[in-house]
Amino acid sequence: MSPSSNAADDLPDTVADRLPGTDAPLKVLVVDDHALLRVGIVTSLRAIEHVQLQLLEAGNLSDAIEIYRNEADIALVLLDLNMPDSKGLQGLKQFVETFPLAKVAVISGTQDEFVIGHVRALGAVGYVTKGQDARAMSDIVLALLGRPVPNELGGGSNGRFPRFPNSSRYDRVAELGPRHLEILELVLSGCSNQEISTATGLSLGTIKNYVSTILLALDVKSRSHLISLFR
Repeated sequence: MSPSSNAADDLPDTVADRLPGTDAPLKVLVVDDHALLRVGIVTSLRAIEHVQLQLLEAGNLSDAIEIYRNEADIALVLLDLNMPDSKGLQGLKQFVETFPLAKVAVISGTQDEFVIGHVRALGAVGYVTKGQDARAMSDIVLALLGRPVPNELGGGSNGRFPRFPNSSRYDRVAELGPRHLEILELVLSGCSNQEISTATGLSLGTIKNYVSTILLALDVKSRSHLISLFR
């Protein structure tokens, strides 16, 4: 085998590399526990012209993980932010940790820059807002699949992540360090300060300082306000 072919083999796996010059459909896994919403998303994606899609469906995180494990060539996962077997961003975190190479975009009705910023920090490749028109959603999916988009997308990251009026929150999330993000995840999981102290090995006073810093940085007044952003 020539050196050039060895170098090509080492390139990251992308949708284009996986299906070069073929008409094979691109597999998209739609994960949402609300059947009607899932049907609406699937119907909108089926209406996309000039791109063949094979649409797979799951109603919870467990089924989604099983389908992805058995269908290794799935090009994109559209993952609901809240489902019965996963709370808030825990589902996204678990999926990405289980399949580090998966392309996962979040589906959510939450229109908050703080949530979007944290979704990006956890490795999602896009954010699809529930309730937007079918064309806008289809354009985002096409962009995530690396296909030409008929309508120019606006916003940051080529329109893959929407921008809302309180956009300064994303900047604040980006400024939080790894330890802050770790404690934030535990707070969103419903852990008390004492439980976070036990889990991290940090003193209770240190945890209180971290939590206060997070609330101040993200401009939220209480833990309940913080958690409500993910519901």
